[in-house]
Amino acid sequence: MFPPPSQVLRQREGTLEDTPFPLLLHALMVEERTCTLELKVRQREKRIIFEDGAPVACHSNLLHETLGKYLVEKGRLTEGDYQKALAESVSSGHQMGALLVQKALISPFDLYKQLQANLAHKLLDCFRWTDARYRLISDVEAPDATVRANSAQLILTGVSTQLPFDAVATHFTFTDDRRFGQMPGVESAPKLSSKDARLFQALRQRPTFNELLERTGFDMESVLRRLYALCLLGVAGFVEDVDQRAAEVAAKAPSAPEPVAAPEPVAVVAPMAPTGTPFADEDEAARNALVGAFLSHRSQDPFALLDVPEDVQPVALRKAFLAAADRCSPLRFQTSELKEKAEGLLAAYARAYGALSEPEQNALWKKRRQAHREKARGTGRPTAAEQFRIRTDLLDATTQFDEAKRRLEARNFPGAFEYFEYACDIDPRPLYQAHRAWARYLMKPEAHGRLVLQELQELVRQEPGLEEGWAFLGDVARGEGQWALAEDALRKAFKLNPQQRRYVALIQDIARRR
Repeated sequence: MFPPPSQVLRQREGTLEDTPFPLLLHALMVEERTCTLELKVRQREKRIIFEDGAPVACHSNLLHETLGKYLVEKGRLTEGDYQKALAESVSSGHQMGALLVQKALISPFDLYKQLQANLAHKLLDCFRWTDARYRLISDVEAPDATVRANSAQLILTGVSTQLPFDAVATHFTFTDDRRFGQMPGVESAPKLSSKDARLFQALRQRPTFNELLERTGFDMESVLRRLYALCLLGVAGFVEDVDQRAAEVAAKAPSAPEPVAAPEPVAVVAPMAPTGTPFADEDEAARNALVGAFLSHRSQDPFALLDVPEDVQPVALRKAFLAAADRCSPLRFQTSELKEKAEGLLAAYARAYGALSEPEQNALWKKRRQAHREKARGTGRPTAAEQFRIRTDLLDATTQFDEAKRRLEARNFPGAFEYFEYACDIDPRPLYQAHRAWARYLMKPEAHGRLVLQELQELVRQEPGLEEGWAFLGDVARGEGQWALAEDALRKAFKLNPQQRRYVALIQDIARRR
């Protein structure tokens, strides 16, 4: 059904048209690769850093995907605070996230959640880059913050919502008589939505694709997308593959143990009530301190991590390590999310203590610190991270959109369409897509009428609250002589914005014409 992961990664570069992004993501996950995936399409660039198969960072040259702009769009940061923090970040060289925490504009715990969401947002956008070129690079730039994305969950969400349907239909083909089933022996599967779970349960009956349509009641596109994702992740497949996997699982299963005599009944003792220091999960200060330390530990050397001077003596070093280990002890936390971070920090502190306790490693870290100080004074060579950074200017969809509207007002329809296209490339908002469809129609009404009608109808189906979508649909339908569709669209636009009297005049004009 799909090429094996090792074969997918054998080719170090290519196009996402030939090797779709979800296929690459899955191959890197299965092979547990540590590398950088570079994507380029026209002006847009992204570099995704993988560690042991999981995406941990994504550098993008799209302005709306930067942390500050993302927080502004999500309502977590005001534009004024963002501009002040941005100016300070540029002048001081400090990371935006660290500055926001320092200024108490966001807590470390909330920052971690937003960093995770921002990473997922940037990665999901890659699913629609079907015309991009990709390149696998062995060099890896250490990320500033420790966040990880779940590749399996990204594939399930991205294929269901972002990947163009043409790419799904092209790379997932089968005959009508092929049957599908649940794959046995799957240890870890992504969390399924209600629709995904419904389709997954229907696979128990080993249906054909048409039978799956009937039993779920979903449309063809929804079923095909979800089935593609589940088969790629290895939790579903053709029945012959399912049977082969079942045989392999049965062969590996241990034989049944010999029956043993039942043990004598033992009196059950009621468990004692927990005593001692309560867990710190609900303590906001302790939680923020843990997450703040976890976010910054990747960018710190052993001296900074243990907060000791370069000439630290063995006794003082040991005390610093024990104090740090006590502050982030996993025993202080109960939830798996916080406990996992505490365990990661404890391991980092142990590595730092081991490095500084070894004379050769200690001397090596001192040399690295000296080189960093020389670089800061402008006497050192640029680091690999600087040479690897995306150097193009940040692309701003709003700027492209404003320029497109200016060209539209000047009746430069081809120029307007070009810039609306740029805006949609950078950030595919429904508003930008509606204007792009309108500019496409104005360029060649006689050639693009039917296409634009379909485009706008699909758009307002997905975004029924978009006034501009209904207005443009009404105008195009009027131009095409579809009076009933035009009147219905304009009435819905007027309902969304009763202050716009143009809609009333157009509806009255349609009534006279009909």
